[in-house]
Amino acid sequence: MKKQYFGTDGIRGRVGETPITAEFMLKLGWAVGRVLGRHGSGKVVIGKDTRISGYMFESALEAGLSAAGANIRLLGPMPTPAVAYLTRALHASAGIVISASHNPHEDNGIKFFNADGTKLHDDIELAIEAEIAKPMETVSSADLGKADRVVDAAGRYIEFCKSTVPSMMDLSGLTIVVDCAHGATYHVAPSVFEELGANVVVVGVQPNGLNINADCGSTAPAQLRDTVMAHKADLGIGFDGDGDRVVMVDHLGNIVDGDELLYVIARSRQDNGKLKGNVVGTLMSNLGFEHGLKALGITLDRVNVGDRYVMERLVDKGWTLGGENSGHLICLDRTTTGDGIVSGLQVIAEIVLSGKSLNELKSGMVKYPQTLINVRIQQRVDINAFDSVSAAVIAAEARLGDSGRVLLRPSGTEPLIRVMVEGRDEAQVQAEAQFLANAVREAVEAHCA
Repeated sequence: MKKQYFGTDGIRGRVGETPITAEFMLKLGWAVGRVLGRHGSGKVVIGKDTRISGYMFESALEAGLSAAGANIRLLGPMPTPAVAYLTRALHASAGIVISASHNPHEDNGIKFFNADGTKLHDDIELAIEAEIAKPMETVSSADLGKADRVVDAAGRYIEFCKSTVPSMMDLSGLTIVVDCAHGATYHVAPSVFEELGANVVVVGVQPNGLNINADCGSTAPAQLRDTVMAHKADLGIGFDGDGDRVVMVDHLGNIVDGDELLYVIARSRQDNGKLKGNVVGTLMSNLGFEHGLKALGITLDRVNVGDRYVMERLVDKGWTLGGENSGHLICLDRTTTGDGIVSGLQVIAEIVLSGKSLNELKSGMVKYPQTLINVRIQQRVDINAFDSVSAAVIAAEARLGDSGRVLLRPSGTEPLIRVMVEGRDEAQVQAEAQFLANAVREAVEAHCA
């Protein structure tokens, strides 16, 4: 069956527009309570990021869950991975996160975790949607769910994060800039690094409900880079609004993305004999990352874009390490979901244990230049069905050889064909991307004429 509301990562949209309305969230809370709240402990935990609409949706979900007879434990502002951890730690039946991740404050969304702290399976999401379609019925007064606040939620998660690195690791002597994007990590991440001994300079820790992800954090790291340079810091670490993504900045001011961070972690795990299986990336993972891993004898296994697909491949194969160049990294040997703080700590642990800088650790791989051109189309088409486009791709790939690659894919949200080319030579990459974009444009225009 096709899902009506759930996307690849929960439900997301513009606040005030269906389904991101208070009315829908009331019904959603009730449906979740019906499907998940009556299994196991019957408790459902709710966390949120710092955007202003979180208050409204938290109350609506709480009312719906209570009407279905589920008990609620409110976490307040907490990173998405913290909700996954606390769902397990508090023996809850499910965890709910109110967040639109790296999106601006005008958007919001809902993510879910099962009792194991992992994303819901498709059959559970379909069951929730089936309940949403039914008339809402409230249980008897004696069976209504109760709500209470978990007052030590932040402290519990801080201790968990610290437990993912060696217990004797000391960050004394390191100056680290921490950019929390005015998001859910603002009261957690600085404490993690301070308690491990680092001198911490904070950025983006004054949320007002409207400034989440605004020119800061992992999606806009310029401020992080400038602060690292101004303070002559050893490194900077930036998170997105809900704390599941991370990027870093080295002491020279270079932005270090998810591919490079994953490379550092993979090499560290391999050196310690703890890398299990292949590393999982996506179709957008940089070719330089793949070649860097290959030089270490590590295979990159590519899946479709989206952390959901990375996780599915890791679980299916029993592997432990994967992620996206956006900085959504998954270390299943440490936790159950993408976690910016935990992933960042794995990199910093290698810096401390190796005595090398972040710049030195990432130098084993060289990112290849990449050009992305969006070709707007009038109607959705199967771009692979055009012989002229296929011939253009074959020609471009032949010219690039083993030192480059081509990717054509439709946007999942807009009427666009995304043309991506990457390779060693930047001028050639740009030329081939333009060549392919023209071929796509001409084929689509001829088809629609």
